[in-house]
Amino acid sequence: MPAAENVADRDLLVHAVRDAGAIAKAAFGTKPKTWEKSKGNPVTETDLAVNVRLHELLLGARPGYGWLSEESADDPDRLTKARVLVIDPIDGTLAFIKDKPEFTICAAVSDNGRPVAAAIFNPITDEMFAAALGMGATLNGKPIAVSTTAELEGSRMLVAKDVIGHPAWPKSWPAMTVANRSSIAYRMALVASAQFDSMMSLSSKHEWDIVAGDLIVREAGGRVTSHTGAELFYNQPVPHLRSVICAGPAMHDAILERTRNIKLP
Repeated sequence: MPAAENVADRDLLVHAVRDAGAIAKAAFGTKPKTWEKSKGNPVTETDLAVNVRLHELLLGARPGYGWLSEESADDPDRLTKARVLVIDPIDGTLAFIKDKPEFTICAAVSDNGRPVAAAIFNPITDEMFAAALGMGATLNGKPIAVSTTAELEGSRMLVAKDVIGHPAWPKSWPAMTVANRSSIAYRMALVASAQFDSMMSLSSKHEWDIVAGDLIVREAGGRVTSHTGAELFYNQPVPHLRSVICAGPAMHDAILERTRNIKLP
């Protein structure tokens, strides 16, 4: 039964990210060994340790699933699998390095390109966001729902200030409370739990940044698309996404009115 399978996978993900999150929590503030994979793209020994633990727990329990992780070499065998584990061992590594409690451990299962189970865990604040397809979304086991705010003016958006204030917008954005978090998944989870009304990112992202938050937001009653309104699909040969917007339905429509026709570089 797919529903039972999705719930079982969600519960497995919750267990795994909590277990692996303990590794990150223990290392938080200890200045672990750090280097750059590429310019402006840091990684720490803790990222790798968390990845190893998630691999042990998740593929150990689901050996027939594919695997896609930020900290693992991409294995094209995943493209032959219907169900794929999509992992970001530490989303928001820069925050982790700077001792800011804004990073998360993220895991999801996609089935034929769509997320069906997800968990996002902030080990410092002890916030566990989770969802299974058709079963709703939770924060620490309690149901959550996106906000019903419909007007942009006065709303709370997670977005980079230089994006929202860029002079190239055809029409300037109204006055809003604008904030940001290092972890993209955390931003999406905060929208799912109505702590913010919307989130927008117009820079290229990887699938592992988005997939868990996608399901959690949608199961909380929200919408998740690209800036043009296109649906997002996962386990693609090149696991990149051009942009992401998430919000409650009315707020999402209000944002798309401003973004759907812009041309991103």
